[in-house]
Amino acid sequence: MDNYELFRFPPKLFPNQFLWQNYIDVFKAVHFPLYFKNTMMIVIPVLAGTLITSSLGGYGFARLRFPLKKMWFVLVMSSLMLPPAVTLIPRYILWSKLGAINTFYPLTVPAWFGGGAFNIFLIRQFFLGISKELDESAMMDGAGYFQIFVRIMLPLIYPVLVVITFFTFINEWNDFLQPLLYLNQDTKFTLALGLITLRGEFNTQYNLLMAGAALMTLPAIIIFFFGQRYFVEGISTTGIKG
Repeated sequence: MDNYELFRFPPKLFPNQFLWQNYIDVFKAVHFPLYFKNTMMIVIPVLAGTLITSSLGGYGFARLRFPLKKMWFVLVMSSLMLPPAVTLIPRYILWSKLGAINTFYPLTVPAWFGGGAFNIFLIRQFFLGISKELDESAMMDGAGYFQIFVRIMLPLIYPVLVVITFFTFINEWNDFLQPLLYLNQDTKFTLALGLITLRGEFNTQYNLLMAGAALMTLPAIIIFFFGQRYFVEGISTTGIKG
């Protein structure tokens, strides 16, 4: 639809005509492929870091024995009560002193330090539902903790890993605040940040903005379509199957 139809009152659910040209024009109005590439350069390392570190953390809290284990777990869980806005300025000052402003490091590196308290808790609960006889049998065959984790435990928790992958992808794909804070060069913008450039000081191209937003939601819809059957399974601790 065009801008005239967008502001018509009363509004209509479906436009009189579908202007597919808007989807072509949005590629001309903003650097859509570049913003897509920048977004993927952030999303992929964050997904890898989150899955690896949170699964290791969850496995450690569920299976390993170490001093003050309960206290460390309570400390990790207590971080959930800390609003992200509280650490926003200290984190910016830290990355500024490290000279990492206008780079992807502030957006990707933190994912490699734990992967998030909620993800650790979710994976820990899933591991607790798996019988410890599996670990003991593997140890009798000479396997170490890391071998048990990689070869036996990880294949059993793939549903919860799919859930974490989906939530992390959605969070990073739609994130606007952190790229706005750390990126100040047009060539480093993500899709969420780049589309906002369609809002001018005196004029806003709402038709292109809506077309860009529709294109931006497609990857999330595709991932949800293929992963939806794991979501219900992933949020419950099912233990050993088959």
